Amino acid sequence: MIRKDLNTHLFGPGPKRILALDGGGIRGILTLQLLRRIETIIRDRADDDSIVLADYFDLIGGTSTGAIIASALALGWSVDRIEALYDELGNSIFQSSFFRKGLLRPKFSAKPVKEALEREYGDIRLGGSELQTGLAVVAKRLDTGSPWIIHNNPKGRYFGGVPEVNYTPNKDYLLRDVVRASTAAPTYFEPEKISVADDMEGAFVDGGVSPHNNPALQLLMLATLKGHKLCWPTGADQLMIVSLGTGSKALKLDSEEVMGMKAVELGVRGLSSLMDDASALNELMLQWMSSSVTAHKIDSEIGDLSGDNLCGDPLLTYLRYDADFDETWLKELGLNEEQIESITEMDRAENMDALIKVGQAVAEKIEGSHFNANFDIE
Repeated sequence: MIRKDLNTHLFGPGPKRILALDGGGIRGILTLQLLRRIETIIRDRADDDSIVLADYFDLIGGTSTGAIIASALALGWSVDRIEALYDELGNSIFQSSFFRKGLLRPKFSAKPVKEALEREYGDIRLGGSELQTGLAVVAKRLDTGSPWIIHNNPKGRYFGGVPEVNYTPNKDYLLRDVVRASTAAPTYFEPEKISVADDMEGAFVDGGVSPHNNPALQLLMLATLKGHKLCWPTGADQLMIVSLGTGSKALKLDSEEVMGMKAVELGVRGLSSLMDDASALNELMLQWMSSSVTAHKIDSEIGDLSGDNLCGDPLLTYLRYDADFDETWLKELGLNEEQIESITEMDRAENMDALIKVGQAVAEKIEGSHFNANFDIE
């Protein structure tokens, strides 16, 4: 197979494919099981075991833990190689201590992830030729309150330098710094500073502290809005988004329990609920404007939107895969009570084996027929 270069991925003819990866801390190991299944499907369709996901997808984007995976995939890594790194990171990063409770100082040291990213990515920059396909990383610049979608589109407004403007071109950002910024979850890790101009540093935190912990809708805008200068064509046979989650669990609380909560717990639960709502809205919007064989029931009033389409004709093909941490189902998979109780935690490295089992069960539901032959590698 002749591999496409970045320019062909971004600006060449033919249908375009986008891969969007949610944030979720250690639960990213679940996402990797879904990716391995997709990698296998694509290799089987092309009858070529050397194919990696960077050969198939023209834009890969992620938030937080999804940014780690997305960047490695864009470098041409196989899923097996990324999982080996995850196994190392999970057991080295999430080591807290009595003095780190996430209140006065971050719960975990950022040193292990910094060292791992520096070792694996070295001095690769966002504009480096090492990136084999389009890459977008979601981070939140907290000193200005603005989400940043940092990408390697060479036609992007801030990718290269502009005469008489002193900002740092995005192409010069170190990949390791961009990914580290996207993973700097408040209370878990300290923020990441990036030089954004000759005389200015931005303070970045986890991209999940924005509406884009699920980055799929933002990636659609990156691919199609004129200002971003990719301007990919739309249509169910022209544009596909594959969106992968890290697992979710429906909140079920007794009303009296809520009424009796302390203010600080209400605040934490409120923030968590807001993030869930943003992700749900992203999924609703994408189902509303797409053709999707994986469409799920939004709620009992509007169903799965199969009779609705925002624009008359679908703007894209949309595939969404995620795990519902339903207690009954998790018991059927063989998880014990402690694992079921803690499965949603983003920093519980001891749950990796359980998350792998859950991810493999979800991966079995990903069928080759979901991937329209129109999007096959030529």
